[in-house]
Amino acid sequence: MQNKQGSVPPVTSMPGRSQPAGPPFMRRASGVKPKNMKKTLVRLWGFFKETKKSLAVIFLLTLLSAGATLAAPALIGLGVDAVENIWHGMLDTHPLLLAAGLLLLAYLTTGLCALLSGVGIAAISQRTVKLLRSSLFDKMQFLPLSFYDTHAHGDLMSRVTNDIDNVSTTISTSTEQLMNTCISLVGSLVIMLTISPIMTAALLIPASIAIVFTQTITRKSRPLYRKQQAALGELMGQLEESVSALPEIHAFSREELQIEQFERNNLKYTKFSLNAMLWIGLMMPMMNVINNLSIALISGVGANLAIKGLISIGTIASFVSYSRQFIRPLNEVADIFNTLQTAVAGAERVFEVFDERAEVSDKPDAVCISAEQVRGEVVFENVSFGYAPDKKIIDGVSFRVPAGSSVALVGETGAGKTTLVNLLARFYEVDGGKITVDGVSVGDIQRSCLRTMFGVVLQDTYLFAGTVADNIAYGNPEASREEIVAAAKSSDADAFIRRLPNGYETVLSESGGNLSSGQRQQLSISRAMLRSSPILVLDEATSNVDTRTEVRLQRAMLGMMNGRTTFIIAHRLSTIRHADMIVVLSQGRVAEQGTHEELLERKGEYYSMWAAQGV
Repeated sequence: MQNKQGSVPPVTSMPGRSQPAGPPFMRRASGVKPKNMKKTLVRLWGFFKETKKSLAVIFLLTLLSAGATLAAPALIGLGVDAVENIWHGMLDTHPLLLAAGLLLLAYLTTGLCALLSGVGIAAISQRTVKLLRSSLFDKMQFLPLSFYDTHAHGDLMSRVTNDIDNVSTTISTSTEQLMNTCISLVGSLVIMLTISPIMTAALLIPASIAIVFTQTITRKSRPLYRKQQAALGELMGQLEESVSALPEIHAFSREELQIEQFERNNLKYTKFSLNAMLWIGLMMPMMNVINNLSIALISGVGANLAIKGLISIGTIASFVSYSRQFIRPLNEVADIFNTLQTAVAGAERVFEVFDERAEVSDKPDAVCISAEQVRGEVVFENVSFGYAPDKKIIDGVSFRVPAGSSVALVGETGAGKTTLVNLLARFYEVDGGKITVDGVSVGDIQRSCLRTMFGVVLQDTYLFAGTVADNIAYGNPEASREEIVAAAKSSDADAFIRRLPNGYETVLSESGGNLSSGQRQQLSISRAMLRSSPILVLDEATSNVDTRTEVRLQRAMLGMMNGRTTFIIAHRLSTIRHADMIVVLSQGRVAEQGTHEELLERKGEYYSMWAAQGV
């Protein structure tokens, strides 16, 4: 419901359910946020648990591929020695042919295993990211409205799309490569030690330089990638705001201001991206230098050993190949590091949402009262609430609404009218006091059951993607076509609906943009009429329709209100004069209450408001 205080965005009354337990890796204490790559990667690993068998197969394929790759340098060495023997007069070519055949088999094995593991890791990637995206969306459905008060919608969309896509790219391109890298490093090192400890010691000098250099780049670039993702979220937020508010932007001729703001956000994002890429850009050239240095160093050491007759030329060739397999993974770090850093930064932003505290869970002994059992008596007992701890919006509000009666909430903007209804539906939890429905505290009722008791008509109507009929039946999906049409006729919407290209099957554009504000509001009233809930909330329900239509809708809503407990929020006092009770709110307190005639006789705040409107 639209908050007249300006503190809370419009919300809709939707059936809820208790906070889902979710997978074990989602159940974390509020406020615990990943601080470094290790923690984030460990947490991300939780999403792989459902695919551990497939990962085991991928690991075996990678192990076989790496084994064949590690065998290749030894076969090359055997081939070189065979050629040397032939050069010195030995005519037996079988060792050379055997080495060549085995080398071909090793390369074929490597290629086949890489193909199969690539297909497998792509499937694992998509399943894992699907779980991550679904878990995030599920979590977002149960976050309190206060979370959305303080987070730009575009930034949240960026987390669901861009950040998770970055994680997906890393999983599909880097997981297999990471396993292969570990196997190659360990395997090459062990084999080189068996070939020549002296040459291995010489190789470890440039390798150590490479490790130190990589750690330095990691330390410098990681915060830049985190800032880059945050800047992208701001950019997306401003883009979403600009598209949504385009009519207002044109109306106030603020196009240039929007362009300037976008340029600032775009420049900020570009700055962080450029700085991060500059650091990563240093990686590959320096690694190439280190790689060439290592080859020159071990070649010199190997040549000296060969001159002394300690090793053969083939052994040197094998060692050089193994050294390249040892250094190559360090080079590959330069290729995958950019993707890895972006993914970790994106995963951190996703886990920040997971760590947000969800709506207060239902009590273990919370009851479920079906809408059919509800009479509709609502009592506010000394209710207090504030969006911030030090600022109360509602302060000690008490009044009783008998079942089946109507109460109008009036007062100046910011008095707390919509906030009271939000507290009734448990969109927020009261800070003090109690709200009861038929004598049962709303805090003791399961949230999902509580919200089925309400039918809501908002001032700012939201229509969902789908047909006109789907939108009317949103709160009652089992309704028949006859019931949908009857609800539309009751709200005076049937006539304009039938004039649409496909009538009730007309597909609405985003948020019902192909309808006028009044038509959207008529569909919202139809939706509430069809739901037949025992408690009705009308929040400026006729503010967007013309006077003639308003008169017809008022008659229709009087029929809809019959037998229901109805809360009416209105600024036009002429629309609520027939309410059974009027509650006047002022600065979060009840200033006065009574019928229309009683309040006029008192000549208090209501009388002043009535006189000011010249009714």
